[in-house]
Amino acid sequence: MEKILKEKLWDYIIHNNPDLMFKLQEEYKAADYLNEKVKGVLALAEEMLSESTPMEIVEEICINVLTEDLKPSRFNYLCSLLHEKFEIVYIDYRSKGSLIYEVIQMMEYCKEIFDAIGFSKETEQNPVLKNAILELIGSYLNKK
Repeated sequence: MEKILKEKLWDYIIHNNPDLMFKLQEEYKAADYLNEKVKGVLALAEEMLSESTPMEIVEEICINVLTEDLKPSRFNYLCSLLHEKFEIVYIDYRSKGSLIYEVIQMMEYCKEIFDAIGFSKETEQNPVLKNAILELIGSYLNKK
């Protein structure tokens, strides 16, 4: 169970929080991070399994708990806006293999706005946030 949860958590991070993935790898802390996070849900998993909860449901619940603090994904939010409003740039970055790198750079460029507005599930649909981020994306692209 522990191995499966670590693999699923790492897969989630790769696809939704690649900035975290790179940071953990640069600092050689990926294994420690995964061990610590998964250790926090093992008791929950064991309790559910002892109650005959199906393995698939236990895994899903545990992954939801493990990824709660990683949601919503700033990376996915920026990818979505880039694809929606700057489609040609998005396609160009993707075809060159630089999409992940560029979006991570944009995340840093937009960090102050994300932090000031408090990016969360509640603010993800905020039009003020969206417009501010779109303006910053445009500014970022104009500097390139």
